[in-house]
Amino acid sequence: MSQSLFDVNLQQLPDELLAGVWRVASRVLNQTDPTSLMACAEQLVLQPGRVQIEGPGQSDQGSWMVQRDELLNRPYLTLELGREQTRALVTRLRRSRTGSESHLNLYFQSGMEMQLTQP
Repeated sequence: MSQSLFDVNLQQLPDELLAGVWRVASRVLNQTDPTSLMACAEQLVLQPGRVQIEGPGQSDQGSWMVQRDELLNRPYLTLELGREQTRALVTRLRRSRTGSESHLNLYFQSGMEMQLTQP
């Protein structure tokens, strides 16, 4: 049974809350190349400084970091992989009170929108 989820203040978001194994729950591609790894990704594993992307029959790894814009302090997730580099605005993070369930929404430079879930 799903727990009640609460919005996390993104302007005060600690980077560590983004770490962990994230499953892709849904995505809207818009102008994104449908054959790219990010467009096909099923899972993202974010460990301190390292990222691994898993898709059907393909995977890639690299680094990630959170950058913030100076005006509004909005968090951007920057992914540098072996085959591609991308940046996504963190538009929403919702967590249960215990932290056992989370939903993360990302909006990529390409226009792709992705919702990730934990566990």
